[in-house]
Amino acid sequence: MEETVNVQPARLHELIQEKLSRAGLRKDQANLVAEHLVFADACGIHSHGAVRVDYYAERIAKGGVTLDPDIMFERTGASTGIVHCDNGVGQYAALNALDYAIDMAKESGAAIVGAKRISHCGTLSYYVKRAAEENLIAISMCQSDPMVVPFGGSENYFGTNPIAFAIPREQGAPVVFDMATTVQAWGKILDARSKNQQIPDSWAVDADGEPTSNPHAVQGLLPVAGPKGFGLMMMVDVLSGMLLGLPFGKNVSSMYTDLTEKRNLGQIFILIDPNRFTDLPSFKHSVETMVGELHEIAPAVGFKQVYYPGETNQINYEQYMSKGIPIAEKILDYLESDTIHFNQYGGTGSFATI
Repeated sequence: MEETVNVQPARLHELIQEKLSRAGLRKDQANLVAEHLVFADACGIHSHGAVRVDYYAERIAKGGVTLDPDIMFERTGASTGIVHCDNGVGQYAALNALDYAIDMAKESGAAIVGAKRISHCGTLSYYVKRAAEENLIAISMCQSDPMVVPFGGSENYFGTNPIAFAIPREQGAPVVFDMATTVQAWGKILDARSKNQQIPDSWAVDADGEPTSNPHAVQGLLPVAGPKGFGLMMMVDVLSGMLLGLPFGKNVSSMYTDLTEKRNLGQIFILIDPNRFTDLPSFKHSVETMVGELHEIAPAVGFKQVYYPGETNQINYEQYMSKGIPIAEKILDYLESDTIHFNQYGGTGSFATI
């Protein structure tokens, strides 16, 4: 098993920003991406943290991201709009779309804003948490490349197609829930690879369609809860892809096949102002009451307590931001090296067999 090293958040941010800047990304954009990846690692979502830097650096260096995107907001209604992102780096483009959505929701009471033609945007919890900190209810969904065997099928069609949800509360950080519609996100398998760990054989299948515990052998992911996850990933693809006039299903671009090509992905933000339905203090108090009542439930055998969905990520965040973030030693070695990227992802297919 690969050893991990505790890294202070500011140092990790600096290393990531420097690596992405050297790959060709503008400093302001590299700063935003670094903030996002540090957030993911601090939450314990290592699948979407520093493990992604090598891939991002390679795609940036090879021209698969627009370095100076012409981002344009098209308002299509009182509460709807599209942000044309020109295939800018995902975190920068998505944050632009989120800012428009927040302003629109505060003005109109609700907003549905699509981010059209973006690159990989990272963990969705980062965005919905920011919206909830503005006292809005937030939902976000995005596409990913076809890596999932549909329920009852034998070929990949949909992506991991995640969904995230956040709500403001009376005390403490917002309640944030973020999930892939697969048993586990692809990034979790990347994280297992980086640490030389096996995975549960319920996560994925190999080239023969057989369950596998070897993260390097994965050739198909499985939907969470069978047909239920299958239905959810279809919904995500419709709302974040088809609705924006983008490729969908098996036609969504691969993360790794050609890193010189733009990805043309879609993401959707759905924001609601609670004040338009009830008064905000009462709403936030109700959320706080719910959290308290969940904490008071007697835990089942083997559990310490009942946590609200996503709570362990917030606990990790508070701990790691103060005490340091555990990073796989070989990832830290790469970040501290002079190597911009290892030129290992291009042409490797959806599952980056490297």
